[in-house]
Amino acid sequence: MACYRERKIGLVIFTVDAETQMGPRRIPNEEIAEAAQKNSDMRMALASIDPHKGKFGAREAEPLIKENGIKGFKFHPTVQGYHLYDKMAWPIYEVINAYQLAAIFHTGHSGIGSGMRCGRGLRLEYSNPMHLDDVAIDFPDMQIVMAHPSFPWQDEALSVATHKPSVWIDLSGWSPRHLPKQLVQYANTPLKDRVLFGSDYPLITPERWMKDFEEAGFKPEVMPGILKDNAVRLLKLERPAS
Repeated sequence: MACYRERKIGLVIFTVDAETQMGPRRIPNEEIAEAAQKNSDMRMALASIDPHKGKFGAREAEPLIKENGIKGFKFHPTVQGYHLYDKMAWPIYEVINAYQLAAIFHTGHSGIGSGMRCGRGLRLEYSNPMHLDDVAIDFPDMQIVMAHPSFPWQDEALSVATHKPSVWIDLSGWSPRHLPKQLVQYANTPLKDRVLFGSDYPLITPERWMKDFEEAGFKPEVMPGILKDNAVRLLKLERPAS
């Protein structure tokens, strides 16, 4: 956290609740929220609720928003073991939609399980971003963030994001120098207001990400939006006019 504070970079923290498929108990969302509140000038928390918990998960979601200051929710369909449009997840989506909050969905290839026998049984297809098209239709007030470049489905991600105005893309998890050319092209043009900075620290340090970002072909006029302004709008961080 000190390296972020020194560089005046804000960060989002969360766990991933994958108890049904993966087994180990999650870190409590309340604990994540408390850690964020202790450094609220530069840290905020997202919650994660296993979609298999359905209505029980939905009952947990609302108090996290109202009492714990949660700003959004994180889903990882590959490790949580579900299709994004599966109706068992709808009760949780309905709460997020009602509060018009952000939901970050892992998309694309997952490093978890790579090279292990049977890929540890994790199905990559669950994280195909095209599945979010159905979610964006049924929950239009939920702001959907596709996390990471969506290898090998980058064109599908760009298609959904350009077609559905509630869909955003973050650039975390990859060095910007390795981003697909079409992703940089769209970030410079039709999606310039819905692309977001993210380093995925500690896998990539902010220093490396920023250096590579400056050399990756992004137009100077879109950089402030990607680095800050777009996230300010998404997370409703703007202070009301006095």
